Amino acid sequence: MKTFLFQLAQTISPDEVGLTNTSGDDIFTAALNTFYFIAGTVAVIVIIVAGITYASSGGDSSKVTKAKNQILYSVIGLVLVFSAFAITNFVIGSF
Repeated sequence: MKTFLFQLAQTISPDEVGLTNTSGDDIFTAALNTFYFIAGTVAVIVIIVAGITYASSGGDSSKVTKAKNQILYSVIGLVLVFSAFAITNFVIGSF
């Protein structure tokens, strides 16, 4: 029975049963893109929350400073995520 299943598995291509031929590079790229999407989304949410904190600080200097730092660090994070995305897509696309 095992021999029959092994022979059958060798004759059926993944396309015939509705599967795609996925390489390790495709999985790695998809995982990285998912990570970049999540990191970018979190950074944008932090910018929005920090903006609300800044707007509702009521002149409290500690809240204003905290909100400005959150916005600054989130923008730096977005730049780093975008740079990493561009670099990895360039490297993966080159090879």
